[in-house]
Amino acid sequence: MSQNPPILRPDLARATVPDSPRREGQPTIGMVSLGCPKALVDSERILTRLRAEGYAISPDYKGADAVIVNTCGFLDSAKAESLDAIGEALRENGRVIVTGCLGAEPDYITGAHPKVLAVTGPHQYESVLDAVHGAVPPAPDPFIDLLPASGIRLTPRHYSYLKISEGCDHKCKFCIIPDMRGKLQSRPARAVLREAEKLVDAGVKELLVISQDTSAYGTDWKGRDEKFPILSLARDLGSLGAWIRMHYVYPYPHVRDLIPAMAEGLILPYLDIPFQHAHPDVLRRMARPAAAARTLDEIAAWRRDCPGIVLRSTFIVGYPGETEAEFQTLLDWLDEAQLDRVGAFKYENVKGARSNALPDHVPEEVKQERYERFMEKAQAISEAKLAAKIGQRIEVIVDEVDEDGATCRTKADAPEIDGNLFIDEGFEGLAPGDIVSVEVDEAGEYDLWGRLV
Repeated sequence: MSQNPPILRPDLARATVPDSPRREGQPTIGMVSLGCPKALVDSERILTRLRAEGYAISPDYKGADAVIVNTCGFLDSAKAESLDAIGEALRENGRVIVTGCLGAEPDYITGAHPKVLAVTGPHQYESVLDAVHGAVPPAPDPFIDLLPASGIRLTPRHYSYLKISEGCDHKCKFCIIPDMRGKLQSRPARAVLREAEKLVDAGVKELLVISQDTSAYGTDWKGRDEKFPILSLARDLGSLGAWIRMHYVYPYPHVRDLIPAMAEGLILPYLDIPFQHAHPDVLRRMARPAAAARTLDEIAAWRRDCPGIVLRSTFIVGYPGETEAEFQTLLDWLDEAQLDRVGAFKYENVKGARSNALPDHVPEEVKQERYERFMEKAQAISEAKLAAKIGQRIEVIVDEVDEDGATCRTKADAPEIDGNLFIDEGFEGLAPGDIVSVEVDEAGEYDLWGRLV
């Protein structure tokens, strides 16, 4: 199955399944997984259940008795990508089951592709399994079909996503995630820790903590003993000895209480926070907290308490009603905030989003021009920050080794979305998952180069 190159838009990224040996007569399923890491975790759970029932997993269309397409429905462009993937699977295989976020709109899917076998919504695991059973009946052999304790993973063996909750309680006008995935539902801490322990025992060196709103974890529990359960969960995960990376952290005041765990080295000094904009009027139109000035004070406090902290964020440019003055405020805020890792989206309407009805939509050519100006500034900040690392000794994790060198990541870099550190000399003894020390000797706009020390 085809695979898109890693790009900034995680909702357009495509993951494919690893190959697995097939015994004679064994039913075989293929999977195309679109969307964010949360969807990738859903795909892993589906495949783990199928593998436990005796199905083999095919890495290509022709070797599969049927194909599951796990879709994304966050943006209209992501919906189009999902429809294209479904069409490709139908052409190449012919027997296709659709699941995921776009599955919340079954008529939209069947209107474009009436020959799909079934459509199920997001995280409806049992419905997906029922559809697979109907299309390709299981034929398990309990003496042969063994499943590793860690289950099926679609990431490299040395890192794994750890989903701690589903859904979201925010009401951002540009987003339909709560409509597709529902309100916040946090997993029990013991279940999260048990999964994390199994992953670490299986050789995972880095756990990437994900959800729709990581800092709200556990706040949906009634009668809880702890006001903000994410704080103790982070420390418990940090005791496992792996790199712990926090994603999708909203900047609530209690986030400052995560910073000591970063300063102590329990979790990585890395925060992925979706700020979205900096002008208070734009934030109000988005139905998001409009406190960009206080956010700058929080950032300063985080850096005071943990000087090595790395901040990643994404922003929307060209939101309905955004004036040139409001956009300039965003640029000025970015100058002051000096975020380490920055991405941007050009606003686009999404069916069902309340922002569609806002007045004064920004022309496409203006969005593009603002996007380019924004990314030019973000790139300059990144380049200067990386240049300052030349001569430093840092720890990196090895992701890939080939004949040209080793591709690694620092503690400041999440897989797929951030930069890399490349080692092109003396790398022959390295293997994926190794954690080694390097001295940085060259820097680019987003990447570093170094040598082993």
